[in-house]
Amino acid sequence: MSLYITDECINCDVCEPVCPNEAIYLGDVIYEIDPDLCTECIGHHDKPQCQLFCPVDCIPKDPEHEESEEILLEKYHRLIGQKNTSISE
Repeated sequence: MSLYITDECINCDVCEPVCPNEAIYLGDVIYEIDPDLCTECIGHHDKPQCQLFCPVDCIPKDPEHEESEEILLEKYHRLIGQKNTSISE
């Protein structure tokens, strides 16, 4: 599953810079997570960094975007390939 940010978010700005996939962005009211970019930090870290650093514990798994660890790892490889391609161009 990817993660999402609940309305308990206090916009503390801690989660966005620790996301290795740049999946977190400031939405209209609170920070949001792009499920197409979220890998729960698989491929980068042992634990999701946003969850680790969030002071209000408002970043659970998103039941609307269920993904296995294998799928998240495939997404990580795809995202890294896209970044490497754009760097070399």
